[in-house]
Amino acid sequence: MEEVTRLSIQQGGQEGAIDMPAFVASPWATGVWKPFATPDRRILLLSIVLQLPLALLLGHSYDMRIFMATGYLVGTGHDPYVAQNLSAAFPHISFHAMTAIGYPPPWPLVLGLLYRVSYAVVPNVLVYNLAIKIPVIAATIGLAYLVAALLQNLGAKPAVARTVWVFLLLNPALLYFGAAWGQIDVIVALLSVSALALLYARRWQSSAVVLALAVCFKPTALPILLVAAAYLQRGSWRQAVRYVAVFLAGALLFYVAPFFVFGWSRAPFLLHWNSQVAMSGRMSLMAVVRLFHAPLQMQQRWWLLGLVWVPALAVGALALRRGDGGFEDLLNKSTALVLIFFLTRTWLAETNVLLLLPLVLILTSMGRLDRRALWAVWILPLAFTLSCWSPLRLLFPAFPETMDKTLRLTMHIQGAMLFVRAALVLAWQVAGWWIVVACLRSGPAPAGEHAVEELAP
Repeated sequence: MEEVTRLSIQQGGQEGAIDMPAFVASPWATGVWKPFATPDRRILLLSIVLQLPLALLLGHSYDMRIFMATGYLVGTGHDPYVAQNLSAAFPHISFHAMTAIGYPPPWPLVLGLLYRVSYAVVPNVLVYNLAIKIPVIAATIGLAYLVAALLQNLGAKPAVARTVWVFLLLNPALLYFGAAWGQIDVIVALLSVSALALLYARRWQSSAVVLALAVCFKPTALPILLVAAAYLQRGSWRQAVRYVAVFLAGALLFYVAPFFVFGWSRAPFLLHWNSQVAMSGRMSLMAVVRLFHAPLQMQQRWWLLGLVWVPALAVGALALRRGDGGFEDLLNKSTALVLIFFLTRTWLAETNVLLLLPLVLILTSMGRLDRRALWAVWILPLAFTLSCWSPLRLLFPAFPETMDKTLRLTMHIQGAMLFVRAALVLAWQVAGWWIVVACLRSGPAPAGEHAVEELAP
C-alpha cells in the first residue's frame, strides 16, 4: 500500500485529517523530477517590478561602494585585494579612500564581468548599481522556484507549494537585503539548498561542487559540509571521504586558483579568514558585550571568543549520527549546525541569516517546525537592521547628501539604540537555540496546526 501521511487541521473548533503523499520518499531519486510551473505570472511580475526600482535607486553605502570598486578593479585587470584610490574612476567622494574586498574570488569575478557589461559601456553609477543586483534578483526568483519544486516533489499539496513560492518572491527580508541592500546571501542560500537536494538525489559529486561554490561565495554555508559527510558516512566511509575530497578540490578551484591565475595578492588567504575570528558585533552576542566594551576589533584575551564556534560545531556534530537519513533529516541537521555556527560567532551580519530562511521554510511547511521559527529567522534580522539605521545607508547611490544629513540626526540617540539592539540579539539567541533543539531532538514532528504525522502502510 502506498505510504501516506495525515495532515491534521483545525477549523471552526473541529479537527479533521486529510490523507496526502508522504514527505519521506525521494520521488526524484528514481530520475523523476517535476519542475515547479509558474502558477500566476502576475505574482512573478510583481516581484520583478518591486525589485528593479529597489535595485536601481538603493544600495548599502559600504557594501555597494566596495562592490563597485571591486568590479572596476577586476574588470580593468587590477588586484581587487589591494586598496586603491578610485576617485578618478568614480566621480563620488566616497571612492577617495577605499578598502579591499573581504570576499573570496567568485563574487569579485562576477563583479568584474558586471562592470564590463555595464559601467564600462554606460558610465552611470545607478546603471552599475542595478547591474550588480541582477544576480541577486535572479537568485531570489530561482530560490522561490527551487523551494516550491522541492515541496512539490516531496508530496506537498499544490496550495502549499504555491504559498511558499509567493512567500519567497515577496518576502520583505529577501527584497530588502537582496534587491535594496545588494547583499549576496540569497545566492549562498540557493546554492546550499541545491547542494542538499543533489545530495539526497544521490548526485553527491555535483552536490560537493555546488556546496564548495556556495562556501566560496560566503563561508557561512561551511557547517553543511559536516552534515553532508555524516549523511554519506551512514552508508560508506569512503563515499564521505570522496565527498570531502571533491569539495576541497572545488574550493581550490574557486578560491585558490584565481589568485595564481590573475596574479592577485595572496595575503587574503589568511587575512580574510582571520577576520572571521577577529571581528565582533552586529547580531552576535557581542552586541550585548558592547554595552560595556566598545571596540569593534577584538582585543587582548577577547579574541578567543572568536573561536567558540569551533568546539560548538564539534559538539553539535555529535548529533549527526542520529536520524532516519531522509531529506527532512538533512534539513534538520543543516539548519541546526548553521544556527550553532551563527549563534556562537562573534560577528554575524543580519544578512547572513537569509541562508536559514529556505531551510526553516521547508521544515515549517513539512510540519517539523512551528511557524514562530519561520517568523524569527526573517523578522528579527529585519528588525535588527532597522535599529541600525540601515534604511538611511541605502540612500548612497541616488541620494548621498540626504543620507549623510539624516545619519547625522541619529547620532544623539545612538546610546539608546545599543540597548534596543542588545534586546533584539537576546531574542535572536533564545529563538535560535529553540530552533536548534527542535531540529536535533528525536521523535515525530511536533503536533500543531500544520503537523504532519506518518501512518503505517
